[in-house]
Amino acid sequence: MADPLDDIGRQLKDAGHRAAPPLQQWDPPLSGDIDIVIRADGEWLHEGTTFKRSAIVDLFSSILRREADGQYYLVTPVEKWRIRVEAHALQVIDITRNASDGTLVASCNHGPDIVIGKDHPLCASAHSDVPWLVCHHGLSASLARSVWYRLVETAEESGANLVIRSGGLSYVLGPSAG
Repeated sequence: MADPLDDIGRQLKDAGHRAAPPLQQWDPPLSGDIDIVIRADGEWLHEGTTFKRSAIVDLFSSILRREADGQYYLVTPVEKWRIRVEAHALQVIDITRNASDGTLVASCNHGPDIVIGKDHPLCASAHSDVPWLVCHHGLSASLARSVWYRLVETAEESGANLVIRSGGLSYVLGPSAG
């Protein structure tokens, strides 16, 4: 049997860094499972081995979606391969404040920057004190420890809580120390 990674690679070899693929328009039947795991620390593995080329991970993350069944899939117009994700598919590695409108912009380890707001809110985590970010195509992103610390340092006190604001919304980071 041919390696599914080779098939996906052939289909997408000319994709480069163009506009995001129209994943919402693609609905191929399930091709099967592929031994790709995105670990909780953001590392991508294929058959237990770390991907060596970040360009491949960037490419695959552009065709990754989480569906209503809670499973993660690499999707092309003609194939759909299920993979495993231990926690979040992406990781926020930097956050900057847009000078013109004050929104927070998250840079993820793979994929486009995301404006934190109504469509992409920060959400409370059931497993830790650190929130996570709602991303595109049903994906989510954990916050790198350094990003979390910077958010806490720049947060404002509001009542008994520390909050940050972006996109006209407030996000509670936790109780204030005061």
